[in-house]
Amino acid sequence: MLATHRMFLCGPVCPSRPNRTLTNVRDVRVYEMAIFTPGGGVAAVSGSIGGTTFSRNRGGAYMRLRAIPINPNTVYQQEVRTLVGTLTSRWLDVLTPEQRAAWDTYALNVELPNPLGQPRNVGGLGMFVRSNVPRLQASPVDLPRVDDAPTIFNLGEYTSPNLLSASEATQTADVTFDNTDEWANEDSSGLLIYGSRAQNPSINYFKGPYRLAGYVEGNGTTPPTSPISLDWPFPFTVGQRLFMMVRVSRADGRLSTPFRDWAVAVG
Repeated sequence: MLATHRMFLCGPVCPSRPNRTLTNVRDVRVYEMAIFTPGGGVAAVSGSIGGTTFSRNRGGAYMRLRAIPINPNTVYQQEVRTLVGTLTSRWLDVLTPEQRAAWDTYALNVELPNPLGQPRNVGGLGMFVRSNVPRLQASPVDLPRVDDAPTIFNLGEYTSPNLLSASEATQTADVTFDNTDEWANEDSSGLLIYGSRAQNPSINYFKGPYRLAGYVEGNGTTPPTSPISLDWPFPFTVGQRLFMMVRVSRADGRLSTPFRDWAVAVG
């Protein structure tokens, strides 16, 4: 069964309710298993169908047996899940129809890439949650929740920060940034910094997971000073490679795309 939004669907029967036949688009979208780009056959595919997972690396596209992901249900995961639930309830029960419509408009104008890099509309609720979870996780005081949707239709721009160094002795890392960027000179904006577990020095790319290491708060009067030294969220030793992911959250709720950098730990 092929839908117009190029999702590969796994049929008209709901596996959790096998006696129920799917009758509308809302039901059908539950069964998105893999997305693909049509070509002579299939030009690109990402996701899982049955027991097969489709992905790609620097060598190209490949298939592998699907692995059931482990859910360690850590304190950090529980925190994020709680925030998602709280924000969803606020969207339904607190935000006005006008506010929800404004987030829908922002999502319509600012599409996000899917796993194949194709733009997609994640919807107003998706954008509302995406914008606010990182802010509330970092600091609900310095980076308060944003209920009104951005009226500038982009994700915000910033100068790429740099993971300057990491010290085994202090278990800290130094991060440089450009304090002339707009976010650094704006109240209630911030640079969100996430760190990886230590990796072997042969690893050149790390997708995740990352854990929040800290944030740099913007200031409309006195911008923050670069570099910043912060405690790394995972232990590491000399010679191991650490990866950093950063995002910028603007005061109006715009959340940037991620930027990644790495450094090799020293003594």
